[in-house]
Amino acid sequence: MQLRKVTAASAAVLALALTATACGSDDKDDSASGGGKKITIGIKIDQPGIGLKTPDGKYTGFDVDVATYVAKELGYDAKDIEFKETKSADRETAISRGDVKFIAASYSINDERLQKVDFAGPYLLAHQDILVRADDNSIKKPEDLNNKNLCSVAGSTSAQNVHDKLAPKAQLQEYGGYSECLTGLENKAVDALTTDDSILAGYASQDANKGKFKLAGFKMTNENYGIGLKKGDADLKKKINDALTKMVSDGSWQKAVDANFGPAGYKNEPAPKIGNVVK
Repeated sequence: MQLRKVTAASAAVLALALTATACGSDDKDDSASGGGKKITIGIKIDQPGIGLKTPDGKYTGFDVDVATYVAKELGYDAKDIEFKETKSADRETAISRGDVKFIAASYSINDERLQKVDFAGPYLLAHQDILVRADDNSIKKPEDLNNKNLCSVAGSTSAQNVHDKLAPKAQLQEYGGYSECLTGLENKAVDALTTDDSILAGYASQDANKGKFKLAGFKMTNENYGIGLKKGDADLKKKINDALTKMVSDGSWQKAVDANFGPAGYKNEPAPKIGNVVK
């Protein structure tokens, strides 16, 4: 009888041990320490130079390079990273729901977003600018866009902001996306298109577009790109900031800028100081 009790107790212990082992076999990792587990990072997959998923399933772009570097500093190899598309309207939800560990996706730091998420960085200071044909020297200042055809992408406010604040006589031509705008620009259906200079530089740096377009360098707004993470996660924020600081100091940051934006003649700002958000 006593033997039966001991055996039953041993069986119970064994069952608990097996359950614990099974629970620990999930390859998702909620810690920031890596250790061979997987990490899910939010990026854009349709912005050349920033975050792009190529037809062969690879991910390229400055944000991808930054995210990969940060993940490595957190203890994750490239093979342990799962990139997940996070569209602009879904970024805060993806973070709060825990769909991603952090987001690097041309994610500008602003007061409204800081109410919902925390940011590490900034890691890039971009500006709203315009892209024109390489042989067009008629637009030397934003006001020169008056009476010009300015590409307006559906769902974007960039062109409308230029129209409302700088060039009220600019003729807005709405297209479905930036690729269509580039085609229109090349064919002279439009004279310029506008969004963040980093995004414009990424498109202009594509092999098919090299030498065709140039940035005007107007710097119409300041866009501080940060890495978004769950609000209140001070430990992860510090680790990411430390990783970004190291990326700048060892030259990897500038190397990533040159590789992703250089062919467009992008005159980037120096790497911003961590915590310094330029208004």
